[in-house]
Amino acid sequence: MVHSDWGDWLPRAVADADPDGLDIWYLGCNGFVLKSEEATVFADPYLGTGDPPRTVRMIPVPFDPADVEAADAILATHEHSDHVDGPSQAPILARTGATFFGPDASVETAREAGWTERWDVDGGQFTAVESWDSVDLGDLTVTVTPANDPDAEHPVGYCFEHDAGTFFHGGDARPGSFAEVGERFDVDLAALAFGSVGQIPDKETRIPKRTRWYNDENQIVEAATELATDRLLPTHWDMWKGLTADPTALHDHVRSFDHPRTLEVVEIGDRISL
Repeated sequence: MVHSDWGDWLPRAVADADPDGLDIWYLGCNGFVLKSEEATVFADPYLGTGDPPRTVRMIPVPFDPADVEAADAILATHEHSDHVDGPSQAPILARTGATFFGPDASVETAREAGWTERWDVDGGQFTAVESWDSVDLGDLTVTVTPANDPDAEHPVGYCFEHDAGTFFHGGDARPGSFAEVGERFDVDLAALAFGSVGQIPDKETRIPKRTRWYNDENQIVEAATELATDRLLPTHWDMWKGLTADPTALHDHVRSFDHPRTLEVVEIGDRISL
């Protein structure tokens, strides 16, 4: 069960919104909901509290998935538990009939977790995707892209094209695979994971060890440069105890580069427009 710290105001705000273009709400961690005139899409929504003491959630749980009334798709960038999570995502699929898109490892993770049995998700709602696949969701065209995440089995990114602009969601990926994305697309806004290095208990032994899961200050600028993005939106810096970071520190790192031109620092629940 998911308990929302904020009641149902965020799902209601999304439902009541009438975007003139493409609006994007940051859900904390690496989650987003995108809404246009014709589509509502969730990307990596995670509403869990982690696995204490290894991973400890540091931000509110912004909504209950049972309060989501409309969705066309849920997209997963990779198979990790804060990107593919039954209690966070399966109730949305069951309630709305949305399609779950993700690379094969993400789809397999959802199937093995028993989403069809536990939440009555139809087996036909799962669609595995590969790099450079493209799908139309209303007035959104979503293209799957390669991603360099050494901690994931099969990571991808997603490029959302709309008449209002192009939004790129890189998951937890680091530099090294985004140059072709930057060449193929005119990226207006890119969301990239940013965090610190910390002592995190090992998954098996629970012994603390030095852990890096996300881009540091220089890596995130390198990734933004590969994408040639106009605007950079750092994510994930707010989520896990021991790995949080200060995104305002990035102002000093980005200021001498051509990309990004603007640093977008947002907090959980904030709305951004293209």
